[in-house]
Amino acid sequence: MGLAEALLLFAAAALGGAINSVAGGGTFLTFPTLMLGGLSPVQANVTSTVALWPGSLSSAAAYRDEWKRDRAILPALILISVLGSTAGAFTLLYTPERTFAELVPWLLLAAAMIFTFGRWVIARAHFIRHPVVARAIQLLIAFYGGYFGAGIGILMLAMLQLMGFTHIHRMNALKTVLGGVINAVAVLIFVASGAVVWRAAAVMIVGAVAGGYAGAHVARKLPPEPVRIGVSIIAFAMTGYFFLHRA
Repeated sequence: MGLAEALLLFAAAALGGAINSVAGGGTFLTFPTLMLGGLSPVQANVTSTVALWPGSLSSAAAYRDEWKRDRAILPALILISVLGSTAGAFTLLYTPERTFAELVPWLLLAAAMIFTFGRWVIARAHFIRHPVVARAIQLLIAFYGGYFGAGIGILMLAMLQLMGFTHIHRMNALKTVLGGVINAVAVLIFVASGAVVWRAAAVMIVGAVAGGYAGAHVARKLPPEPVRIGVSIIAFAMTGYFFLHRA
């Protein structure tokens, strides 16, 4: 790996980790960067998940004062997240490489739509405002997170709205913890499978940790909406690129 490639991977992971702590959507940077660097779609997806996960831990540490206030609800949500992510990660590993490559543009499009409009749709679905329904939604989010994962942060914020949360920093804190759990399960499965490209992951992990910790501190002062708009633009641009260059 050359210096220029290492710097690009570091920068993508640092910015991705920071974006995840503020508004979510860091995968829209790391996944395409790895694919453009020559990794296969499954390798890029797996390596991106492994690279960004430590960043979620550093963000959770920065948010510890916020999520400790709501730790009574965490055990049930963590269990649900573990079950869903396990199923999603194994589904990814058993998806043929060619099939996943064909799915990539569609997955990016779905993720871009979810990230941009999912929060608005779920938050206005008043007829499903029930704790049991919210937990069922979290199970689906966790499955999607284990399989692909782009945009899960914004979906979890919407799920927490269904549970009655309104304070953005407390929601961000819980979202960060649950996202860390979802990715931790996927990381364990991916590492055990031998699918991680470590030469890229090692560089990106350092960047994601730095970006995630710094981003969590900045998030308390930065309005998340402009960041979400920027991530949406990146997401649709990347989606268009992969549709134009699909296999």
